[in-house]
Amino acid sequence: MPRGMSVRGLALALLTVVPVAAAQAQGPAEFFRGKTVDLYIAYSAGGAYDLYARMIARHLGKHIPGNPTVVPKNMEGAGGLRLANFLYNAAPRDGTALGATSRSTVFEPMLGNKAAQYDAAKFTWLGSANDEVGVCVSWHASGITRFDQLFTKEMTVGSTGTGDDTYQFPRFVNNVLGTRMKIITGYPGGNDVSIAIERGEVDGRCGWSWSAVRSTRMSWVTEKKINLLMQFSLAKHAELPDVPLIMERATTDEQRAMFKFIFAPGDGPAVSGAARHPGGPPAGAAEGVHGYDGGQGFSRRGRQGTVRDQAGLGRSAREARGGRAQDPAGAGREGRRADEVRRPR
Repeated sequence: MPRGMSVRGLALALLTVVPVAAAQAQGPAEFFRGKTVDLYIAYSAGGAYDLYARMIARHLGKHIPGNPTVVPKNMEGAGGLRLANFLYNAAPRDGTALGATSRSTVFEPMLGNKAAQYDAAKFTWLGSANDEVGVCVSWHASGITRFDQLFTKEMTVGSTGTGDDTYQFPRFVNNVLGTRMKIITGYPGGNDVSIAIERGEVDGRCGWSWSAVRSTRMSWVTEKKINLLMQFSLAKHAELPDVPLIMERATTDEQRAMFKFIFAPGDGPAVSGAARHPGGPPAGAAEGVHGYDGGQGFSRRGRQGTVRDQAGLGRSAREARGGRAQDPAGAGREGRRADEVRRPR
């Protein structure tokens, strides 16, 4: 698996595709000098991903040899899948095209999503903005104030698409615990989901990064416009001591193993710069981009293979249980399931 990324613990992942032997005739400083590096953002303007990426774009050029100009560009769609597919199949492979996308992107090919036309292991994962905890919230007028109500009452939640936490987290919890969240997909970005909540189009949002809540909608918390139903992590966030933790809902070893796989940060050590690459960084232009590698290690060693089987991530979506997916996140995703609706245009 690729190093340089803590899959479920990071709010924003920076990635690119760079051949190991790219532009060997030039050093990285010579290659990047005077060039423009496009930093593509997988969500629409105004949301937390957009804000993080634009902040990084302001400073990233100073840390790449040759000091290229870094230009942020939005390429929203399918919860980050559109951007991931573009980077893998169409973007330049010389380090001049970077992507700021969801931490969930790496899982989509594993979950059998046929729309994920890439191999996540072949991306170069450059780093991330922060370590993150996701939350599930309901609007104050929804009539849902506690997580327990989701077992008997349907709650509509807005999502940017299948490649995002706002889709994967509620789908996973529905399949494992039996909650009744109905996922409304098709919003271009997190800010659009927030507007939909405020307008009453959906009842809430599940898989929302707590830092995004704080940076974009903290007034909703202080004014009690939203209810914090659950937090998704292995341990409670220091600022959320009274919000229930998803691990407390696990009643079997299998459920605990699945929750750890989905919600745990990577357990590899933090490594930066050339030290991440055996024998030093790749030659040529790739050095300049790899040199900005500063994320937490993404490595689950033997644990991942075991949990992947328990969660059914490698199985067919129509295996057993009367055709219901064994994989808790809905692997295969052939057609739309009962808990998913496309947002009207």
